[in-house]
Amino acid sequence: MVERARAEGVELTGDGGLLTGLVRQVLQTGLEVEMADHLGYERHAPEGRGSGNSRNGSSPKRAAAEIGEIDLRVPRDRAGTFEPVTVPEHQRRLDGLSGNVISLYAKGLTTGEIQAHLDG
Repeated sequence: MVERARAEGVELTGDGGLLTGLVRQVLQTGLEVEMADHLGYERHAPEGRGSGNSRNGSSPKRAAAEIGEIDLRVPRDRAGTFEPVTVPEHQRRLDGLSGNVISLYAKGLTTGEIQAHLDG
């Protein structure tokens, strides 16, 4: 991955960096999985109709990590009861997290498997 980034002239960290994008994707996937678990159904699933609580857009969040700033969209629910664990409310620093994500990705884990490991 590092060799490919160098060959293509892509930065590894910072805005638009390869690793920054990877960590963002894992965190965003984690937030979406958490919301599905919280509500008890996947996005657009018919079980959600009339369930009493549903998705209600998202809020922007910028968190600082060793590899740069990571912009996320934190999902919201209508009842206001969703409290993310992947990136907790009011947390703005993700110290050590990006290194763990990169290590797990390098071992061949998918973003879903990485999320399950981090939730572990």
